[in-house]
Amino acid sequence: MIVYTTKRLWIHRSQSTRKDWEDLLEASNLSTQEQTDYTVGIYKGDDLVATGSYAGNVIKCVAVHSDYQSENFLTDIVVHLMDQLRSNGSNHYFVYTCPKNSVYFKSLGFNKIVETSNVTFMEFGHPNFEDYLSMLSNHKKEGNNGAVVMNANPITNGHLHLIEETAKQSDYVYVFVLSEDRSEFNDEERMMLVKRATADMSNVIVLPTNDYMVSSATFPSYFLRDRAQESVARIQATVDATLFKERVAPVLNINHRFVGKEPYSRVTEIYNESMSEVFQDDLELEIIPRLEIEGEVISATKVRKALSEGHPESIKNLVPSTTYDYIQNKK
Repeated sequence: MIVYTTKRLWIHRSQSTRKDWEDLLEASNLSTQEQTDYTVGIYKGDDLVATGSYAGNVIKCVAVHSDYQSENFLTDIVVHLMDQLRSNGSNHYFVYTCPKNSVYFKSLGFNKIVETSNVTFMEFGHPNFEDYLSMLSNHKKEGNNGAVVMNANPITNGHLHLIEETAKQSDYVYVFVLSEDRSEFNDEERMMLVKRATADMSNVIVLPTNDYMVSSATFPSYFLRDRAQESVARIQATVDATLFKERVAPVLNINHRFVGKEPYSRVTEIYNESMSEVFQDDLELEIIPRLEIEGEVISATKVRKALSEGHPESIKNLVPSTTYDYIQNKK
């Protein structure tokens, strides 16, 4: 009788375990550079024959050795990860998988959000993507509408310039502020500051992105910046851009997406390139030159650096007055 054992893999502690894990992922054409919080494996004796991981609420790195594809290990791994996530209080989670495996996840209750040529992005639980689209539909406006997606950590005069340029060329502008709470200014602060800065612009509508635009679920490499693996970032950026074009833009009658020209971040540059490739003639991508002061581009990074070095007064020309007042009063 063949005995298989299932156990947690400590891939960040044991070099031999990590090598077995990396060998299995590489044999399955999966990246070994993904961030993981928890990893499980199924062993036949000393041989690792199946594995899966999650980071946050995203299931990833699910692989089964080619000699054991006829076994039910993929389901066993995913059910184990779902049980683990539920035991940690998470009842809403996502998975990236190759399109040929999407049927397995569908049988476990996952629903497809979007699919590209090499990735299917799916979710399980509530509130889900349909709930998000329903919320967006309540803000739908007719006309020639544009969209901007920004982290705004915090909103600067550079961000405001991008919104103003978009507003000049659009009947309505949807400004999506990232909901991911991994920034110095939390999601509620960033949303509030964007609303305050645009309060006198009657054709601007500020909305959250939830998990569905530039998030740990759709585009985790965005938050790794220089540490991101370029090939992985490009796949994730393509998923994010496809989701926006095929699922979000039609709901709000968006036909233009506006972005700032990116001089610093390679990952953001990849994102802009991916949007251009995905949108093609279906959705126009407009790249707006970044606003400069004294020959230098205004960036939120410079604002945060000035604040961390104890020079809040030096940001007065870099941010909207509403942001400046908020920061001064927050001290």
